[in-house]
Amino acid sequence: MKTLLRSFIILFLFSAAAHAEQTLVSTDWLASHIDNPNIVLIDMSDETQYQRFHIKNAIQLPYHVLNKQLKNRVSLSIGRENIIKLLGLLGVSPATHVVIYDDIGGLHAGRLYWELQRLNHSRVSVLNGGLVKWILEGKPVTATPFQPKGKTNYRLNRLPEDKYLANLKDVLPDSRDKNALLIDVRTAEEYMGSIKQRRSGHIPGAVLWSWDNAISFDDQFKFKPQNILKQQLAGIGLKNTEQPVILYCHSGHRAAQAYLTLRSQGFKNVKVFDGSMKQYSITPNAPLTKGKQP
Repeated sequence: MKTLLRSFIILFLFSAAAHAEQTLVSTDWLASHIDNPNIVLIDMSDETQYQRFHIKNAIQLPYHVLNKQLKNRVSLSIGRENIIKLLGLLGVSPATHVVIYDDIGGLHAGRLYWELQRLNHSRVSVLNGGLVKWILEGKPVTATPFQPKGKTNYRLNRLPEDKYLANLKDVLPDSRDKNALLIDVRTAEEYMGSIKQRRSGHIPGAVLWSWDNAISFDDQFKFKPQNILKQQLAGIGLKNTEQPVILYCHSGHRAAQAYLTLRSQGFKNVKVFDGSMKQYSITPNAPLTKGKQP
């Protein structure tokens, strides 16, 4: 009986691992799986770009669809319930392997990747290098729009714990987890702030690591090699893959791409402060720091 139980557990674990897809997939991998009916390919490039040409079988999904604008101009996620509805319209079920790409180093794709992670959708990957690498390699494209094959009912028995989302309380200095590394992924200029803008600078204690440090823009828009990224992240104090991390930018856009980067490097406890500086800067009494130092 014990032997049978042990065999069942091993089989279960193997099956679960088999359904956990690679975070980043190569253009060659996609080319060999392009007609796989169990894959939904999503293009998050600029809408005009999609009309010019895109990868075969790719459904176009504009970035702005994933966000809502509040009256105070803070942009936030449309919420997991609406993401579930959207996935159904795209023909995605919990068993579907979703592959996402854009033409800007994962900046748009990272947002959808993060949203799917919030649903514990393990079968999701991003095309390394995206449309840029695909084109530079001479792989075929089309201008014919692709429509989802049919609606699905994306069913979850219940929403999982929202463990990849950070809120305002999580980043305020007085209430923040002191073990969490807060990373500002904006530009150095935004991080340092301006003497002309009173509510500028960065959240006290945040270290600077711009999202675009991860991308080789002069080499097919690929993610930089793991050893280089590991060295960069170690330089800001991020070495342990279990360490709690909170990412923010101006609107959560770049932070979601940085989330993709960290997850691709094996970091497990990563959150995105969705409201980012748009929300933080209009919060009364929320302290800001100017200059190069955290």
